[in-house]
Amino acid sequence: MTMFATVPHSGFHQRDDQLSQQETANAAAYLETLQLLDRMHRLMMDLIKDEFERLGRHDLNPVQALILYNLGTSEVTAGELRSRGMYQGSNVSYNLKKLVQMGYVHHERCDQDRRSVRVRLTESGQAVRDAVLNMFSRHAEGLAMSGVLDDPPLLAVNLQTRRIERFWAEQIRYIY
Repeated sequence: MTMFATVPHSGFHQRDDQLSQQETANAAAYLETLQLLDRMHRLMMDLIKDEFERLGRHDLNPVQALILYNLGTSEVTAGELRSRGMYQGSNVSYNLKKLVQMGYVHHERCDQDRRSVRVRLTESGQAVRDAVLNMFSRHAEGLAMSGVLDDPPLLAVNLQTRRIERFWAEQIRYIY
């Protein structure tokens, strides 16, 4: 027993302190990433709002414009649109209903499953999608010209973000 008492433990404590510092640094970096993603999403909504105000379009909110953009040229169900985007169930259902009423989205019941409704853009909806696409393209061009997207390359940033997204999805799946 005395043999264990004479073994110095300072190396173990030092390693624990280093690990603790690394864990703290990782947690801080992770939380900063989450805050940045949240702020970027909010800023994106503000950019869309400002773009539509500049274009004199006051009938759509940024969430509705982004739904139209994400719908694109596809014909999908509301559930498929939810799984593609950042929408909660009631949020996308409410906004799709409004978009149908305003004439931006066409909807029809599926022949195979009458409970399911497929949606696609009307010409007006496509015009909104094009406006959002043009804005995103202008921004991407400006960022590329400034060199902001070079270090690290945006493709690497996207890869890392997709990995975080998969991790989150797995966490949600395995909670229950």
